[in-house]
Amino acid sequence: MESLIILIFVLGYLAITLEHNLKLDKLIPALAMMSILWALVAFGIDTFPNWFDSGAHQLVEGFSGFGTDEKHHLLEETLLHHLGKTAEILFFLLGAMTIVEMIDYFDGFATFKGYIRTKSKKKLLWIFAILAFILSAIIDNLTATIVLITILQKIVKDKTTRLYFAGLIIIAANAGGAWSPIGDVTTTMLWIGKKVTTLKLIEYLIIPSLLCMAVPTFIASYLKPFRGDIEADLTEIGSKNQHGSTMLYLGLGAIMFVPIFKTVTHLPPYVGMMLSLSVVGVFAEMYSRSKFSISKAVDTEGDDSKGHHSPVHASLSKIEMPSVLFFFGILMAVAALESLGILFLGAASLQEIIPNTDIVVMLLGVGSAVVDNVPLVAASLGMFSEGLDDPLWHFVAFAAGTGGSMLIIGSAAGVVAMGMEKIDFFWYFKKISWLAAIGFIVGSAAFIGLRAIL
Repeated sequence: MESLIILIFVLGYLAITLEHNLKLDKLIPALAMMSILWALVAFGIDTFPNWFDSGAHQLVEGFSGFGTDEKHHLLEETLLHHLGKTAEILFFLLGAMTIVEMIDYFDGFATFKGYIRTKSKKKLLWIFAILAFILSAIIDNLTATIVLITILQKIVKDKTTRLYFAGLIIIAANAGGAWSPIGDVTTTMLWIGKKVTTLKLIEYLIIPSLLCMAVPTFIASYLKPFRGDIEADLTEIGSKNQHGSTMLYLGLGAIMFVPIFKTVTHLPPYVGMMLSLSVVGVFAEMYSRSKFSISKAVDTEGDDSKGHHSPVHASLSKIEMPSVLFFFGILMAVAALESLGILFLGAASLQEIIPNTDIVVMLLGVGSAVVDNVPLVAASLGMFSEGLDDPLWHFVAFAAGTGGSMLIIGSAAGVVAMGMEKIDFFWYFKKISWLAAIGFIVGSAAFIGLRAIL
């Protein structure tokens, strides 16, 4: 039965990795895999020799001697435990996504156009890289990439030049997301899973992440595509909405408040995110009503589609629910493997083959370029038993977050850029991957050096 479970997981994983070839959204195999795995666990509960207690992070003693009812009761408790842990991450992400959509509702991100006053390609590269690095640490690397490529499309008209800019934005956004607990889904998972704290994460990863962004950007700034000036009209600056910049700074501040709330109250991060969402929602509703007019309200008999709309409702309707369901499916699927002790025992075998943990973590980073980093980090949570703020977890956060830049399909930022700019897989591999690999190696070396000092 265990062999069948592993086979189903591998097949589901392949379907997720090959979603573009199969023309099948990755949430479908993720949800199917999760459901089938837990069904197989339930059917074969009497045949399994081990059961893993995720709370105590150890195998349950004497599990094979338990009665069938006792085993099923343990299964239900374990399933509820994993559902709770997964829900913490999902509600956190839902809150953050809604705040970002509310900022966009008021055209707040257009404020960043005001920072661009140059036509020099080299200076523009650094502006976009620094913005991606900072912005991704606050609103996550996926959203930062969408925002900056949208702005890029309005400034850089030449398609080829724009592709190079997009490639460097992906590297910078992934590097920026790694050092912040709210910057990348995988880092958020480690933070919510009580493996890293905000201050230690920043202490360990700010310098490696900065180097991971700066070194490729510095090298790229001397390449041919970034020489000379662009042809662009930079007269249009800022947001056309009068409340755009206010909502931008309010929204970003509200998201940044969440780690502070967690530190002060010791409550799970999603509680703070819900508080931030409610505060931003109050201002969004106030600003939205200030635009309300009688002429719009009475337009077309009884149809208020052109009248006042709640920005909260509008923002919730634009949330990427497929991504949320994918995270749910993959996290719960990995939890099934963890519950049987497969990951725990697999980690012990891996450490016997490769005793150097740094190499294992760097291989995890390389692996995250090929397959999705969410299940890899979810697996690492079941593989390693190190405590809170152990350097291993910080290295996992860095490797999984930045390693994905080495291939266009290796990160959410890369996939969304691929869709927005129609970036070819092999073009990215030839032109950008080597820069991302240099950044990853330099950042990893910096982390190992920094760990020896701290």
